[in-house]
Amino acid sequence: MENIFAAGGWLMFPLALCSVAVIAISVERFWTLNPNKIAPRNQLGDVWTQIQNNNMSSEQLKELRKSSPLGRVLAAGLTNSRHGREVMKDSIQEAASQVIHELERYLAILGTIAAVTPLLGLLGTVLGMIKVFAAIMLEGTGNAGVLAGGISQALLTTAAGLGVAIPAMISHRFFLRRLDALVITMEQDAVKLVDVLHNDRRVDLKQA
Repeated sequence: MENIFAAGGWLMFPLALCSVAVIAISVERFWTLNPNKIAPRNQLGDVWTQIQNNNMSSEQLKELRKSSPLGRVLAAGLTNSRHGREVMKDSIQEAASQVIHELERYLAILGTIAAVTPLLGLLGTVLGMIKVFAAIMLEGTGNAGVLAGGISQALLTTAAGLGVAIPAMISHRFFLRRLDALVITMEQDAVKLVDVLHNDRRVDLKQA
């Protein structure tokens, strides 16, 4: 393994760092973007039960805000529910924007790695071929060892770049899709709460 790493040249070091970053970010995002932690299924029903029982005090709102990202969005709406539908919607949208920004953390880095690592591999290919042609100019085609070193550098960096980029791209797309699903869930629950509090429609929030 060390020989392969050395044969790939100095570009193998940033590629190795990128691979470690992909693994670390993927594990962290998989743990963080857990649907049960972001938007608990029964949270909206529990909130509605507390509202009907007149148990939604300021302390309950603080606990709701800390319980989950969905709870944070719902708490923002409930805090401003007495000021009318539009004010409530605006406060929900503002809180949701902050929550989404936090949930998107590190995904841009993952996408950047997926885009950059193939280019690093291509750069290694170019440098390897330059090494090959320089050896041909100096020594001709008789020194197979020098030629093989340049070719191996070209192939190894290309393979390493693709080997990092492919998992990074898959991971990036996976977490973006999961984030989209979570955002839709939070939006639907927030809209249901707004509509029920302002009597725009009948919704059984306990079954939502």
